[in-house]
Amino acid sequence: MDGSLKGKTLFITGASRGIGLAIGLRAARDGANVTIAAKTDAPHPKLEGTIHTAAAQIEAAGGRALPLVVDVRDEDSVAGAVARTAETFGGIDIVVNNASAISLSRTPQTEMKRFDLMHQINTRGTYMVSKYAIPHLEKASNPHILMLSPPLDMQEKWFAPHLAYTMAKFGMSLCVLGLAGELRRAGIAVNALWPRTTIATAAVNNLLGGEALMQASRTPEIMADAAHALFLMPSREVTGRFLIDDSFLAETGVTDFSKYRVTPGVPLAPDFFVPDASVPPPNAFA
Repeated sequence: MDGSLKGKTLFITGASRGIGLAIGLRAARDGANVTIAAKTDAPHPKLEGTIHTAAAQIEAAGGRALPLVVDVRDEDSVAGAVARTAETFGGIDIVVNNASAISLSRTPQTEMKRFDLMHQINTRGTYMVSKYAIPHLEKASNPHILMLSPPLDMQEKWFAPHLAYTMAKFGMSLCVLGLAGELRRAGIAVNALWPRTTIATAAVNNLLGGEALMQASRTPEIMADAAHALFLMPSREVTGRFLIDDSFLAETGVTDFSKYRVTPGVPLAPDFFVPDASVPPPNAFA
């Protein structure tokens, strides 16, 4: 590969902010086309960014943007957005299933409408977006599907504290496992990417730990750089992998992880779902 995503088309769900936007911006710096498929069309009182502000950032970074209001729970919405992306840019090369809902509640406290929301967005949405993108990816020269989901580490400690959420996130990872095998012959890579530490996003700030946890996090750029490195790899040679951000970047030659810290000197907070056997690379916490 030539080290660039110039001219490639990315379809990214939940790309109006956070990790999804960071992945889009990294590709835009190469001159890529980016569809911002998200729900936030108008400013939200608690969430920064809309599909329109994200599009402006993508274009300022050097890419072409297509902001689309997409509800990944709605089949017509997904099918229409995928079709419009292919029509606008002449195809689709990369799909990033980033949209996700979270509620870290125990079973008695989990309302069924919240259970349904997480499963409809995380598992079903990932499955449906991938399904509708496959015919376009089959025509691409180096097609990739990426899920922002964890390794399939089937331990009780990941399920017991928040069963509904874990099931929904692992459902995304089951899509990786199945689609990697289903699409291998077609040359479509399907992989998962997950952070070793918490990432400074709206979910961390608003739902998990507030400002203190934000300071103990890495920036979304570590995930964006890892995704970018993956998309440059030949799709027939890298599929079915469950990648941890810093370990994968270390495979590609990265040795300095300090640039990804929100606040130097503050101990990094580990993310959940990272397997016990996953050893961080040298200098990962420097």
